[in-house]
Amino acid sequence: MSLWVGDVAGIDLNAMAGSTLIETLGIEVVELRDDALVARMPVDHRTVQPAGVLHGGASVALAETLASWAGYLAVDRERFHVVGQEINANHIRPVFSGWVTATATPAAIGRRSQVWEVRIIDEAGKLACISRCTLAVIEQRSSYAAAAERSSG
Repeated sequence: MSLWVGDVAGIDLNAMAGSTLIETLGIEVVELRDDALVARMPVDHRTVQPAGVLHGGASVALAETLASWAGYLAVDRERFHVVGQEINANHIRPVFSGWVTATATPAAIGRRSQVWEVRIIDEAGKLACISRCTLAVIEQRSSYAAAAERSSG
């Protein structure tokens, strides 16, 4: 049984990334499973720190992006929206190049809050970062949209 609410097949999360930090960092959703959402991010000039390794902030941005998208898919989007409330991350090992892949799975899905675990692995499948993100579920139609559909003010 899927944890997603309603028909999610037609939702293009990658199209919503245009003109955002998500696009700038090169984050892209690669898989929607019944029980998880998966995305990847390049380890390149946009996402490394001066020492040449994946920046911890880029990992956190990937984790919060993925948790927020997962939370968005797990609510009735006509009635609710999700917003980040708290995030933590443990950076386990450095990544120097290639891609990292993140998988978001629910730790708790409630009526007013959600908690998502996001595991980020390197191309060898080794854990690079583990994060937990808490989302608040607010009673407001979701405002996620592609760049052309967003209001400018």
